[in-house]
Amino acid sequence: MKWGNALLDYKHYLKIERGLSENSIANYALDLQKLIDYLDEHQMVVSPVQIEQETLQQFIHDMAKSVNPRSQARIISGLKGFFSYLIFEDYRADNPMDLIETPKVGRKLPDTLSVAEINDLIAAIDLSKNEGERNRAMLETLYGCGLRVSELVSLKLSDLFFDEDFIKVTGKGNKQRFVPISSFNQKYINIYKDEVRVHQPIEKSHKDYLFLNRRGKQLTRAMIFTIIKQLAEKIGLKKNISPHTFRHSFATHLLENGADLRAIQQMLGHESITTTEIYMHVNRKHLADVLERYHPRR
Repeated sequence: MKWGNALLDYKHYLKIERGLSENSIANYALDLQKLIDYLDEHQMVVSPVQIEQETLQQFIHDMAKSVNPRSQARIISGLKGFFSYLIFEDYRADNPMDLIETPKVGRKLPDTLSVAEINDLIAAIDLSKNEGERNRAMLETLYGCGLRVSELVSLKLSDLFFDEDFIKVTGKGNKQRFVPISSFNQKYINIYKDEVRVHQPIEKSHKDYLFLNRRGKQLTRAMIFTIIKQLAEKIGLKKNISPHTFRHSFATHLLENGADLRAIQQMLGHESITTTEIYMHVNRKHLADVLERYHPRR
C-alpha cells in the first residue's frame, strides 16, 4: 500500500462512512500529508502498513519544535484516526499511535464581542452600496442564529421558514437542524432578498443560495472573513475577530441572559453538551452575579 493511495481511500472513507464535511476531510488529509512529507524529506521508505511507533514518535518529536501543543494534539488525534481506519479495513492489526501521548492543552476560551461592539460593527456597514444590505443581513444572521460561517454561506432560500420563525441549517457532516430566527433578523433578510437580490443576475446553479456575490454566485467563507475584518478596522476594534466570534457571542449572551444550556446546545448544533459547557467559563462575572443573586448565604 502506497501513502498516496491510502490518503485517497481515507478521504473517501471520511466522506462516505463518516459523513464529514469537505472542510473536516481537508484538515484530516493535511495532517496526514505532513507525515508523508516528513517521510519523504528524511528518505524513509516505509508503507502505512509497515510504519512503526518509533518512526511516528520521532515525527511527533520533530514536529513539536515548530507547532504549538494544540496543533500537535490535533495531528496526533488525526493520525490515530487514520491508523484506526487501516485496522477497520484489515490492513493492520495494531495502531502504532496507541502509546503516543497527546500533549495536555487547556481549553481555549472563545473570544466574544459585547452587544455594543456588535452594534458598532453592523452600524459601520455602508448601506448606500448594494452589498451593504447583504452584509447587514449576514451579520445579523451570524449573531441572531449562532451559525458557523460554512452554515451561513450554504443557507438557501428553500431553508427559510419565516411563517414558522425557523430556518433549516445544514451543519457538520450534513446534519440538519431547525434554528429559531427573530422577526428582527427576518426583516433584514427580507430587505436584502426582496429589494437587492432580485435585481442582480444570478448563476443558474446558484439560484437557491441566499447570500450571493456580485457575480451572482454563492459567497465563499473567505469573503465573510474579509468583510468582518474590514469592519473591525473601520471602527478601530482591537480584538482579533472572525465569523466564529459572532457565534461565540450568540451563545455567551444567551447564557448571560438566563437561557438554558440544553437549548443553546440544540441551537448551536453541538452533539455533546460538553462542547456547549465551555460558555459556562466565558464570563466569570456573570457566574459571580448568579451566586450573589440565588445562594441562600449571599
